Amino acid sequence: MLPETDALTVPNHTPASSFGLAMRLLPAPRRAAMFGIYAFCRAVDDVADCPAPPRERRAALERWRADVDAAYAGTWAPRLRALAPHIAAYGLARADFHAVIDGMLMDAQDRPICAPPADTLDLYCDRVAAAVGRLSVRVFGLPADDGILLAHHLGRALQLTNILRDIDEDAAIGRAYVPRELLLAAGVEARVCAAGADDIAEHPALPRACADLAAQARRHYAAADFVLRRHRGSAARAPRLMGAVYAALLVRLAARGWGSPRAPVRLGRLAKVGILVRHALR
Repeated sequence: MLPETDALTVPNHTPASSFGLAMRLLPAPRRAAMFGIYAFCRAVDDVADCPAPPRERRAALERWRADVDAAYAGTWAPRLRALAPHIAAYGLARADFHAVIDGMLMDAQDRPICAPPADTLDLYCDRVAAAVGRLSVRVFGLPADDGILLAHHLGRALQLTNILRDIDEDAAIGRAYVPRELLLAAGVEARVCAAGADDIAEHPALPRACADLAAQARRHYAAADFVLRRHRGSAARAPRLMGAVYAALLVRLAARGWGSPRAPVRLGRLAKVGILVRHALR
């Protein structure tokens, strides 16, 4: 069934997810804005990942785009009213909401993403992660140039970590996000790249490609940290915490290894709270 909603569901409490823990560091008005952005992203992501036919998912995503456009023209669909005060207060850009929808459309094509070229993967990361970062840094209050640079690097770092964490989950729905160039360089044959996500997920050369992708993620974490070191105030606390949590997850993934079978890896609540406390004290 295609998920539709009359209004964004904004959490009335702070969840124990990495996102929720990071939001604890924000003042209430900024936290409310971030939950509005989060609710929008969850809603369109649910559309992209639902079991409806791709054509129906694409049509539903375009309805979200139409609602965003109407909002910026002054007509608020009920499901976007939770975002109304925050778009005005923080100058959230329509182009970034569009980019998020465009990223979800990449997941709603007739043929699932499988061993994409590196530039396609980078575009995907920019749309589904860095665009969310560009919205978020306005709420956090970071200066424009550093905010955009942080969104570029931290968004990619987080999304690549998600990709590495979810290899088997994605393969189960026909997706494989590890880029073709890394797969070929690692020794995954072109015919396997074309065969489908299951064959890629089980290939013995996949761990080398994953290690190379993890190295890319670490470079983005390092670049994001370089930006954050220029900002010691409250505006940097939430993104610094998000980066720390996901970087710790990447460490655990690498320690487990990338070969099949891959045991699920999660960062436990206590580990997340420990990171939260360290960053709150900073």
